[in-house]
Amino acid sequence: MNTVFELIDKEIITSLNFPKEDVLEDKEDIAERRNDLDRALSLGNLEHVKIKIYFEDDMSKKMVETTIWGVTEERVILKQGVVIPVKRIHKIV
Repeated sequence: MNTVFELIDKEIITSLNFPKEDVLEDKEDIAERRNDLDRALSLGNLEHVKIKIYFEDDMSKKMVETTIWGVTEERVILKQGVVIPVKRIHKIV
């Protein structure tokens, strides 16, 4: 990724504002994001592996390194009930 993403602490996410629009436009990219989320969920639950989530709020692009505890159709759930809307995620590594 050419764009700079700011590394933040997971605890800050609860204070962020997320627009409703999807950051991805391409259907293949959206499908790949869903597959990556499912894989990251398995890694988090089975092996407690931390992954990098590249996402965007209403101000800038950010990155958090954490374990994914749950994934719904609309949200990614992290520890302590912290959530990131799926549509605001650029990439999961």
